[in-house]
Amino acid sequence: MKRAAGVVLAGFALILVALMFDAAPLFVPGIALVVLGVVSPAWVHLAARGATIGRILDSDRVVEEEPIEATIEVSRGHWGLPGAAVLDPLAGKPVLLYAPMSLFSGAQSASVRIVARFPRRGIRRIDPPTLVVSDALDLARVIRVSPSPPQELLVLPRTERVRWVPGSGEKWRRAAGAAAIEPLGATEVDGLRPYRHGTPASRIHWPALARGAGLLERRLRADTDSRPLVVMDARGNGPPEYLDAAVRAAASLVLELAGRVGCGLLLPGEHRPLEIEPDLIAWPVAHAKLALIEGGGGGKPDPRAPGLAPGARSAQVVYVAATALTRLPAGLAGTGVRAAVLVVPKPLVTQPLQDATFEVAGCIGFVVGAGRRPRERAAA
Repeated sequence: MKRAAGVVLAGFALILVALMFDAAPLFVPGIALVVLGVVSPAWVHLAARGATIGRILDSDRVVEEEPIEATIEVSRGHWGLPGAAVLDPLAGKPVLLYAPMSLFSGAQSASVRIVARFPRRGIRRIDPPTLVVSDALDLARVIRVSPSPPQELLVLPRTERVRWVPGSGEKWRRAAGAAAIEPLGATEVDGLRPYRHGTPASRIHWPALARGAGLLERRLRADTDSRPLVVMDARGNGPPEYLDAAVRAAASLVLELAGRVGCGLLLPGEHRPLEIEPDLIAWPVAHAKLALIEGGGGGKPDPRAPGLAPGARSAQVVYVAATALTRLPAGLAGTGVRAAVLVVPKPLVTQPLQDATFEVAGCIGFVVGAGRRPRERAAA
């Protein structure tokens, strides 16, 4: 508006000079400047009042470094848009709109397609887009913010293929994959789960079917004892990159092990693992919970350590930590663990790399504790 006011003052100045010195040729530019300085702001304000802007996200979830598309919808009123630019947090820089929304030949609406990527997991709060309306000479400018509320986007940790080391890694993986899914000695009921094809009729929970809950089967205690358990420990005051690497490793391991025989996921501060079956129905829930894990540091309290509830057991444990550890925590060492692997980010590795079991997402896993052979335990 300051520019428009300056143009009006300049026009009046020319008119005054024309009157004082009887310079008729100066009346035309003086009047033109006054009209321009008055009409331009009025047009811009009328155009901005009739314009609307909104954003549509293709999804409310996206994996790290994967593209997500957003569409910015802009519509004009009867006065068109003399000039406009779209400001959106996803775009990073203004997107200009001039000819597509002009008063005489432009369309009533226009769409702007934006592709964005997020390098880190977590919830992202995306402020609504803004439409900046101005004239061609930029004498007046009106900022119109979309009335829609901010949108939230959940950025999920990416997963990578687990690179198993020949030898011990293959042996541990075969041991994990060969775990008995239906042990003969399993008699203690440990909840219900969706029915799987081939399950004996004796394990079907008929009362749930009668109540209309669908076909469910009883899950026995030995089912969870024999499957791998991935434990995520977010404690530590190191760089956030360490925690991000540990979360990616945990997500990759859960996807790898659950797709074979199923596995459990024990998160920080929890005492009962989330069970992921081979059908991966529960995987989206586990993936979202991993995306929301927060560490300590920066004035925030350190998260609580994960630990199994009293009486719970797990024969195979994959302990993923964001800090330097050399052995399984005492809270898990006495829960019937027969095979244990400790996974830490590469910069925190203190053991010889030739002892590694696998590598995934910038982390390395080592067999520790009960998972070692007798000769290895004596050497340790």
